[in-house]
Amino acid sequence: MKMNRTDASIGQAPVFIGKIIEDELHRQERTVTWLSRKIHCDRRNVYDIFSRTCIDTGLLYKISLVLNCDFFKYFSQSLQSSANQHITPPESYFAGLRYFISAITGGIRR
Repeated sequence: MKMNRTDASIGQAPVFIGKIIEDELHRQERTVTWLSRKIHCDRRNVYDIFSRTCIDTGLLYKISLVLNCDFFKYFSQSLQSSANQHITPPESYFAGLRYFISAITGGIRR
């Protein structure tokens, strides 16, 4: 399943890997044609890669080698940031959950 930059939602990586690859390619003053030859694909596929928020790990590895850049680090950094953010539901959530459990187990009489 192909995703693009507009698909950002809960559960998806907040890393726009295609844009990061595109920026690195330009930083190195390389062309799309050069990259397409190095990874053995059509130029149109490279432009498609630039629009992705996710990418096959084998392809990302190949691009990392060609551009001599560890693109996996962006995902690792994102995971570390997410791990440091503990989200606690509000107390009202737990009160409602206790009420629901009590109701289905017969603890509440109508």
